[in-house]
Amino acid sequence: MKNIQFIDGAVNAAYSIFAVTDEEFDLIFPASGQNIEFIEDMIMRLGEDRVDDVMGPVWGREVAKPDVRGIHGTLFCDLLEKRKFYENKREPVIDWRVVD
Repeated sequence: MKNIQFIDGAVNAAYSIFAVTDEEFDLIFPASGQNIEFIEDMIMRLGEDRVDDVMGPVWGREVAKPDVRGIHGTLFCDLLEKRKFYENKREPVIDWRVVD
């Protein structure tokens, strides 16, 4: 199992962590080395019904943050304005050493 962080556009977003199987991870993050995805892109790629099938079981596998041993990917929802920062859908994107 791998852990992914889900970040949505809500003001009160919880930044929840969910456990996913290797198969689910590969469906969410299909490109080699990819660890960033926007659920809107996933829907365009797989279709809404397939995304519901993939994510349905995932939503039942929330991992308490103190129990997390690594985050393997980030799934954004309703945050398409962040797409410009993650064009290659891989981290790290921003070099924090050069940010004011």
